[in-house]
Amino acid sequence: MNHVIRLATVLDSKAILQIYAPFILDTAITFETEAPSADEFAGRVGAISAHNPYIVYQIGGEIVGYAYAAKHRERAAYRYDVEVSIYVLPEYHGTGVAHKLYACLFELLKALGYYKAYAAYVVPNNKSMRFHQKFGFELIGTFHKTGYKHGKWRDVTWLEKTLRDQNETPGPIKSIRDLPDECLSSVFRLS
Repeated sequence: MNHVIRLATVLDSKAILQIYAPFILDTAITFETEAPSADEFAGRVGAISAHNPYIVYQIGGEIVGYAYAAKHRERAAYRYDVEVSIYVLPEYHGTGVAHKLYACLFELLKALGYYKAYAAYVVPNNKSMRFHQKFGFELIGTFHKTGYKHGKWRDVTWLEKTLRDQNETPGPIKSIRDLPDECLSSVFRLS
């Protein structure tokens, strides 16, 4: 079966939402409590993918997982940081799909000029913690009882990953649309 990792488009938003919605409705993994409408979600995918990497993993034409990087904070000094997210259909957990998505995402982030990636997960979630640690994320802290979902206050642990040497003076951040096709092809061949 054909396996492909590629940049997402707004046309993929329905399939991406089908992966994401059960995590919203059935788990505390995300703090959203209602699934967004198809139009609202398409707007999110379009807004993020206009500048940052939003990638999907396809098997035989079906999107089975996705990962993206979004702005971490609004203030200008944070422009070298991103917050990353990844979601994979449960039947593809443990198959390497998530690993390949993150490997590509981090290569793209380095090529764009980012220096730090941040990720968060709801505690407890040892699976997510171990997965992120395999990629070099380090624990930076926990927000205690910061969200209320499914009848319970939840803690959120934050992790960070250094993408580039911070002894250098940073240049401008590139847009995902500015990366040459050869760069994208090279990164996606890593999968």
